Amino acid sequence: MALKLYLDRMSQPSRAILTFCKVNGIEFEEVKIELAKLQNYSPEYAEVNPMKQVPAIVHGEFKLFESHAILIYLASAFSGVADHWYPADIQKRAKIHSVLDWHHSNLRRGSATYIFNTNIALALGQPLNLEAAAEGEKILIASLAKIESFWLQDDKPFLLGNSQPSIADLSMACEVMQLEVADTKDRDRILGPRKRILKWVDDTKNATAPYFEEIHSIIYPTKEKLQKLKSMAAKKEPQSIGEPA
Repeated sequence: MALKLYLDRMSQPSRAILTFCKVNGIEFEEVKIELAKLQNYSPEYAEVNPMKQVPAIVHGEFKLFESHAILIYLASAFSGVADHWYPADIQKRAKIHSVLDWHHSNLRRGSATYIFNTNIALALGQPLNLEAAAEGEKILIASLAKIESFWLQDDKPFLLGNSQPSIADLSMACEVMQLEVADTKDRDRILGPRKRILKWVDDTKNATAPYFEEIHSIIYPTKEKLQKLKSMAAKKEPQSIGEPA
């Protein structure tokens, strides 16, 4: 059955799905859904994902959305995927589920809220909301601290004290990488002190080379475009980015 991936590479979960497929030699067709152009709201895409978000997949007649569900499906449906990504052992598998559930309520909630309200909103024609961004940053910082103090265990390189990455590592490392879109000073303020986080992301990058870095290369030109939009917004409407009129 042919596999189609519907995604936008500026979406953290989309990058996780794409990286997973490339690392594991899963053949697919990439269907680009550009969020900045609101292509996710088209009637055609609603047939794939009624929730109108990315990523989504179509595998033959089967349709699926939500990135964690997709990663679990891909790890289970395709032969040749190494066991460490989604172990056959039911207890190890349950531990991975616990990380993935925590991710959406904590790290993703904080990261997505912070980045959207300090940068991404401008690309969608919306004003920045620094009050929401501040709340997102609090959740983000607390989540990064929890990864270092709990999810990274026993001085092992990956989550849950594992010596090889799981789908949880890939999903959450892609989330942390979204902070590269932030202003450099803000990125350094939030991530700079988190040496263990930075090493974990590097370990995940190395374990998925060259695909992780290749797929994340889109972040840097996008950051430049967002910085230009931010500068233009500051000159035109200072209050929209939280500066005094």
